[in-house]
Amino acid sequence: MPISLRMALVVSLLTAIALAQPVPQSGPAPLSGLRRDAEQGDPKAQYLLGGMYSYGRGVPQDYTEAARWYRSAAEQGEASAQYSLGRAHYKGQGVPQDYAEALRWYRKAAEQGSADAQGSLGLMYEEGQGVRQDYAEAVGWFRKAAERGSADAQFALGHMYAEGQGVSQDYAEAVRWWRKAADQGNADAQNGLGDMYDLGQGVPKDDAEAVRWYRRAADQGLADAQRSLGAMYNSGAGVPKDDAEAWRWFRKAGDNGDAPAQALLGLRYFNGQGVPKDYVEAYMWLNLAASGGSDKQKVYALARDHVAEKMTPRQIAEAQRRAREWKPTKAR
Repeated sequence: MPISLRMALVVSLLTAIALAQPVPQSGPAPLSGLRRDAEQGDPKAQYLLGGMYSYGRGVPQDYTEAARWYRSAAEQGEASAQYSLGRAHYKGQGVPQDYAEALRWYRKAAEQGSADAQGSLGLMYEEGQGVRQDYAEAVGWFRKAAERGSADAQFALGHMYAEGQGVSQDYAEAVRWWRKAADQGNADAQNGLGDMYDLGQGVPKDDAEAVRWYRRAADQGLADAQRSLGAMYNSGAGVPKDDAEAWRWFRKAGDNGDAPAQALLGLRYFNGQGVPKDYVEAYMWLNLAASGGSDKQKVYALARDHVAEKMTPRQIAEAQRRAREWKPTKAR
């Protein structure tokens, strides 16, 4: 499976945590009344007030105050507050970052049936954060959340089956869980299904179906899928071969900060493939790829240095300037 799946899992679950909305949109009580109820010990009001401070809704954003109210509600058994307090400890927002404390509060909420907390517990066991790494335990918590309909947990559980972590490797089971998540719009699961159809793992190989799933994820801005869709256009697999479309999707992935796509862009500028030959652009993209944290950094650096052999010092300086000033964009 592609090396980015593990990181995709982490990114997917952390995104869910970051976007969690503790304050319902169905008309919360006015702030004065909410504060009165919270001060009188109502755990639901305390949780909601904590959410308002956490997200700066109606009050200045204040993570310390948010954590204080979350704790008051959590200690009374409010599951949503227990999850939110765990998240605060996980991220170090308003309280010291403390994985053990995050784990403790996540577990309390998870045992009350919170799918968000169950998925977060699974991630901590999968990553060995605050607890000894235990893939089987991670699978158990991911499954609980997945069965409650959490798309992120469904993706995570599919990932464990695809990698054979905590369960016997089973591509068909990975496909089953990824399809559930993909049908809910989870881009990582859509990309995973594209990989499965591309490779013929768990399903018959079907390039057109791979393209369909890659496109759904790519349209959501997922760099892995944008690069994979570009590769399908580049080779003419599942779609007519189209160098301009390949370039377009590689560029989107490169703009998103995807190191392999940036390397491909660099090589295309170097060879003049689909674009005018341009050593400055080639060096810039390869330099970005070499500094992007990929396990192929050394390979990308060697390619960059090869391009540099054909450049003047002034051209190299210009390419380095462009690389320094480059900023990723969420290209869609």
